[in-house]
Amino acid sequence: MTPGAGAIPVPSARWPRRVRFLRVSAIGLSLRVDIVSLAITLMLLVITAVVGIRSLGASTTRTPGLGFVEVVEVLTGRIGGAPANHVATWLPVVVTAVLGGASLALSGAIFQTITRNPLGSPDIIGFTTGANTGALVAMLVFGLGSGGATVGALTGCLLTAVAVYFLGMRGGTGNFRFIIVGIGVSAMLLSFNGYLVATADVQNAGAAAAWGMGNLRDLTMADTIPVFVTLAVLVPALMAVAPRMRMFELGTDSARSKGVDTGRTQILLLVIGVGFAAATTAIAGPIAFVALVAPQVAARITPSAGIPLVTSAAVGATLLVSSEVVARTILAPQTQLPVGVVTTSLGGVYLLFLLLAQSRKARP
Repeated sequence: MTPGAGAIPVPSARWPRRVRFLRVSAIGLSLRVDIVSLAITLMLLVITAVVGIRSLGASTTRTPGLGFVEVVEVLTGRIGGAPANHVATWLPVVVTAVLGGASLALSGAIFQTITRNPLGSPDIIGFTTGANTGALVAMLVFGLGSGGATVGALTGCLLTAVAVYFLGMRGGTGNFRFIIVGIGVSAMLLSFNGYLVATADVQNAGAAAAWGMGNLRDLTMADTIPVFVTLAVLVPALMAVAPRMRMFELGTDSARSKGVDTGRTQILLLVIGVGFAAATTAIAGPIAFVALVAPQVAARITPSAGIPLVTSAAVGATLLVSSEVVARTILAPQTQLPVGVVTTSLGGVYLLFLLLAQSRKARP
């Protein structure tokens, strides 16, 4: 309809100048790129690389570790021998920390987006606790080894997700009921986990308790394969679902009014988010608070309206690789802490800050 002569012209919506569109005509791909968020993400990746290289050279004994340049020379094949063996020992740990941190952060970003709540994280709503329960049942009830613990963790995480979803789905995952049900299920599983550890023999109980703290030590490169495979499968799946996931930032009703099949999309996102959380938990145990903290940090350091997925993954990688080197070296050579101890300490402070901020908003 042609506007009349007296009509007031309405300016067309424009993207901010920091947003650019990248089109690849050959494959019909179009991407919206936020230049500021991209710069912040690249900076985080550089920090992750620097910390990772420093971690590869760190020593946990009284002998001095390797310098930054020496580690780079090992990685580029210029020197071998004892320095190369030192780097090879810690390479699986650092690789798992980088990939696992990104995987946990993506899981947290998914659940915090569809629940529209910063507490909607897999470690708050019980998914990682369920993975711990599955691993404990495999190790302490059925007497299976580490391979059985991995399968048990995956099974426990999936079963917990199914239980929380169907018990809390009334009103949709954006309803606070979903989170409350998850916290309740997590509390029950924690009690059950305590019972399993308390009734096991001392040796098995010690091993199970150490695994339950989240530990990246003693990993091999073969242990990193499940995380590689998970990311290779789930990242493209997340890219395909991401446009529909963005609709949940406005609420379930709004997403439904835009033509989104909210029920099917929630189930798809639930499976993808559980897969990201289970991949790391299955090989390293439940590493708390990375999935909770990383998406919120990413949302605060970028100008994006919602939770940015790529920046969240970068923050998660930076956070976990930094926590790992601190846990490994802070009390060395006397002892090496599980990385879960450091992430729990940092996450506890953040959770206290988050609850105080939420209470201030709730005041009249």
